[in-house]
Amino acid sequence: MATGYLEILRARHALRLLTGTLVGRLPNATAAIALVLFVRAQGGTYSLAGALAAVYGVANAVGQPVLGRLVDVYGQPRVQLPAAVVSAFAMSVFAFSGIEPLPSAYVAVAAAGLFAPPLEGGLRALWPSVLRREEQVHTAYAMDAIAQEVMFTVGPLLVTVCASLWSERAALLVLNAVGVLGALSVVVSGPSRAWRSAPREAHWLGALRSPGLLALLGAFFFVGIALGSITVASVSYADGHGGDAVYGWLMAGLGLGALFGGVVYGARQWGGVPERRLRVLVALLAVCYLPLTLMPGVVAMVGLSVVSGVFLAPCIACAFIIVDRHAPGGTVTEAFSWLVTTFTVGASVGTGLAGPVVEAGGAVWGFALPGVAGAVSLLVLLATGRVLAAPVRDGVVAASSENDPNRAAEPRFSSGDRA
Repeated sequence: MATGYLEILRARHALRLLTGTLVGRLPNATAAIALVLFVRAQGGTYSLAGALAAVYGVANAVGQPVLGRLVDVYGQPRVQLPAAVVSAFAMSVFAFSGIEPLPSAYVAVAAAGLFAPPLEGGLRALWPSVLRREEQVHTAYAMDAIAQEVMFTVGPLLVTVCASLWSERAALLVLNAVGVLGALSVVVSGPSRAWRSAPREAHWLGALRSPGLLALLGAFFFVGIALGSITVASVSYADGHGGDAVYGWLMAGLGLGALFGGVVYGARQWGGVPERRLRVLVALLAVCYLPLTLMPGVVAMVGLSVVSGVFLAPCIACAFIIVDRHAPGGTVTEAFSWLVTTFTVGASVGTGLAGPVVEAGGAVWGFALPGVAGAVSLLVLLATGRVLAAPVRDGVVAASSENDPNRAAEPRFSSGDRA
């Protein structure tokens, strides 16, 4: 199982790009908890902390596809690093000025979210130029999904460690400084400096002019709702079964399941078209959410949380392949960024929906919501099957001529232009 992953990590630049991207995304991954801890340390209310975290999230959702389009047009170094510096500077302004005056706090946090660099989409655009075979790129997508689960598990721990060793202000400053270093590590690498997007057709919709991509985004909006709602339902369950410690175990179980599923999924090569495979994975994801409504004792519930997360990372990894197949030429970074944005917005909507559902019907209905959202996601995929069956491009290019200054012919997996 480990052979495929080791082969990728031994490829030149691969480990550096993966590590740099994860480190560079730490400020984004930890923003919510870091903001809550800082605002509370400043004497602010939980409502204010939540509002600032929401502003950051909305600004980030807007900024990712916009910056992704700029990366496709101007290249990675000219966009990623300046964006990382501006984002870190804005968060530093907030850390030093605090929550007063309130308008300035909102502006600084919004700027930090808006300029968070689209490193996630950028890495996926780089994989085909770093890895030489299509199946390696597919495995790299799975490894990318696994690494996300690790980051979102370790990130909050790093925030609390920094806050306990130094202060909540120091946590904000340190993590954002580290994030800039991660972005710097990526953009000075050879693949990032050499990467050029394929020629693009001028169109105001950019990547969104692809019907297949729109169909995928619609489906993953509901996958995001499922993930966001399960966190709120878990809080309600934990309140009646032991408190915060139980909630932590439930979230750890969800992450462990996704980690296990991603490792197994990426360890083998899959036949058939990815669009059909995604329908199966989403159906399994929805089914695995349903046992949570049984709400057994804590130990069994943690076990069910592990099961519920098993197909999450495989769904995400499969979606990466489909994005790559359906993104119009010259829009690959923007297309990946739209997937990030849609998933994030869906998770926020799921969190908002789950609150009233739990208050009205209890935790059992809160745990039913992820299953319903997963089913709706499957329905979207089924209803748009014809659109998804007609990708803009097929296969993955190992190294396109855009990365060759001499424009020498390179071996390809398909004849289409690739980023």
